[in-house]
Amino acid sequence: MPDVSTLPALSAYLIVSAILFSIGVVGVLIRRNPLVIFMSIELMLNAVNLSLVAFSTFLDSADGQMFVFLVLTVAAAEVVVGLALIVSIFRTRRNIDVDEMNMLRG
Repeated sequence: MPDVSTLPALSAYLIVSAILFSIGVVGVLIRRNPLVIFMSIELMLNAVNLSLVAFSTFLDSADGQMFVFLVLTVAAAEVVVGLALIVSIFRTRRNIDVDEMNMLRG
């Protein structure tokens, strides 16, 4: 177990996590490119992972780290499905602008 006096404070990790999450939210809300939106969502998920690991270390419990593995698994599946959809749409329409995706409604 690492010496507690050498670790940065929990608030430092939470501030970095909040900054990363905010950058991800801004990326999702402002950008219209689906690839950038997926990268922003991944950034938000990794910000949550950072806070989970920070709390897990602070509380001296492995529960947060187990949740990180669950989140990483869900994020990997989300990327696979999302990129497959983007490639499929790009092959049929040659345009992947999010504002023009309303044509997918049936």
